[in-house]
Amino acid sequence: MGAWELLLVGVVILLGLAGVLVPGLPGSWLVWAAVLWWALSDPQALSWGVLVGATAILLLAQAIRWMLPPRRLRESGATTRMAAYAGAGAILGFFLVPVVGAVPGFIGGIYLGERLRLGGHGEAKASVRTAMRSGGWSVLTELLACLMIMGAWLGAVIWG
Repeated sequence: MGAWELLLVGVVILLGLAGVLVPGLPGSWLVWAAVLWWALSDPQALSWGVLVGATAILLLAQAIRWMLPPRRLRESGATTRMAAYAGAGAILGFFLVPVVGAVPGFIGGIYLGERLRLGGHGEAKASVRTAMRSGGWSVLTELLACLMIMGAWLGAVIWG
């Protein structure tokens, strides 16, 4: 697979990550489809292993999301700005403290966005609690699964 095709797969994966945060876009399915496209274009044991792992991670994430409360973030007052801060925090945390850093990064991103918007610690803390109870855990689960798939794909491309 050429460099331009790999870049295009990476762009589709990034669109999938954004789709997790934006309602109405099939984020996790875009990430999976990008990995499928890469595995079909570059049929090696490593690419098939990443595809099988991605499928297993997404199925597990869907099962976990099914057990969590449904997303009602808009009703709780969540904004696209909050989603952007949460997503940026999760991605930054994912790379600073591999994998597990996405969770505090996501929550910290929500807190930072709400602290800037509302001004006080108490209000921001209450807003984070409301956002996480009204669907934030569901979004975080799907985002973490997609970040793990992106990390596996990136690792396979770099070292494979």
